Amino acid sequence: MGKLKIGILTSGGDCPGLNATIRGVAKATYELFGEDKVDIIGIHDGYHGLIHGVYKEMQPMDFSGILTTGGTILGTKRTPYKMMQVIEDDKVDKVKEMKQTYKELGLDCLFTLGGNGTHKTANMLSEEGLNVIGLPKTIDNDIFGTDVTFGFHSAVDVGTEVIDRIHTTANSHGRIMVIEIMGNKAGWLTLYSGVAGGADIILIPEIPFDINKVANACQKRADAGKAFSIVAVAEGAFDVEEAKLKKKERAKLRAERGETTATARIARLIGEKTGLETRTVVPGHILRGGSPSAYDRVLATQFGAHAAQLLKHGKFGYTVAMVDGKITQNPLSDVAMKTKFVEEDDQMVITARNIGISFGNK
Repeated sequence: MGKLKIGILTSGGDCPGLNATIRGVAKATYELFGEDKVDIIGIHDGYHGLIHGVYKEMQPMDFSGILTTGGTILGTKRTPYKMMQVIEDDKVDKVKEMKQTYKELGLDCLFTLGGNGTHKTANMLSEEGLNVIGLPKTIDNDIFGTDVTFGFHSAVDVGTEVIDRIHTTANSHGRIMVIEIMGNKAGWLTLYSGVAGGADIILIPEIPFDINKVANACQKRADAGKAFSIVAVAEGAFDVEEAKLKKKERAKLRAERGETTATARIARLIGEKTGLETRTVVPGHILRGGSPSAYDRVLATQFGAHAAQLLKHGKFGYTVAMVDGKITQNPLSDVAMKTKFVEEDDQMVITARNIGISFGNK
């Protein structure tokens, strides 16, 4: 029997913990099968590399010293799932080319590290007959079927520090500070960062807000002698009127109004309605950068080691997950095409309301 050959790729947005997970997969695979019996192929730039045959044969030393390193040593690109089966101007049949690269490399398994789009494509490749094992990565924590994704807690730590730092300048100047946190569809990152950072108002996509209620919450604090307010806004948040529109209609309306972000509009309207001084803060990709937290290093290692166990037992077509504190797996077909959203009765939302945080809808 020849060497076991496995491929690893990282796809979609980067986040802390990707390298730690790559390391976990590699070290556990070497431990289970022996270094001399495994060839690991690092595929560059996600599915783009699988499509175009861009890869590197990895050595055991390549996985040393990367536990604490942010980003991904394999590089990453966004290759939208909706375009995977579309033949574009370059005439490339992406699905055919991915299968061909897999075959030419003689892979026994492909590990895919990524978020929702990555899992959709991973499931598609699994249905096409490839041996695929997924690992759930995203700072948004919105992958269905797992309590947590690696990268999330690191981003929460950064988001919390941003809010902490904004508190001092907001208090010094007596301003309303509106902080935009990443999260286009799901508000987990804004919710957790907002609670941990002591935000006064949290606005997320799952709970459309009334700008009058947001302004009233700020005014109420001012009337009580509190010189400042912190408003944590998920980038995908929208108000109750926008909630009646489709995504494209909302985008068109905002473009017509000359609004670059929801955050800028929220800050402007709060200022107009209250007369209070407002400022916006957008940490942006800072939330994705830097070393993974201790929590994510542990989680990434657990996920990587479990993925290697799935390989050992020939359990393909699954993605690793944490459910009720235990590391397990879900069928890719159960996870693909689904998103884990914040529910209004989620315990963290209830906790936030119980300590007086406003979501701008009550």
